[in-house]
Amino acid sequence: MRDFKKYNIWKESHSLTLKIYQITSDFPKDEKFGIISQIRRASSSVPTNISEGCGRDSDVEFSRFLTIAQGSICEVEYLIILSNDLSYLDKETSKELLDRISQIRKQIHSLKQKLTG
Repeated sequence: MRDFKKYNIWKESHSLTLKIYQITSDFPKDEKFGIISQIRRASSSVPTNISEGCGRDSDVEFSRFLTIAQGSICEVEYLIILSNDLSYLDKETSKELLDRISQIRKQIHSLKQKLTG
């Protein structure tokens, strides 16, 4: 069984999730059940699926959970773009988050490639 805490991709996605929780606490309160809820769920889905995939018995199953994580990080990317366009985030914060998201996407893709050969 793999230890998810040893994967840099898990550490990076967990750190991103913590940052998302921090920044969304400043979003308008009327977004509590909208963007705030959705972006928090999507961001936490990434390290959650990596963790769950590590607990599976095969590379094929692990890869399947990485595919789910890949979809979630794309969802987070869009929600950051939307939050920026709605002026909930400043451009500097948006850029920082989008750069981190890009790195996580690349790491997910790379790990999937290693697993599926």
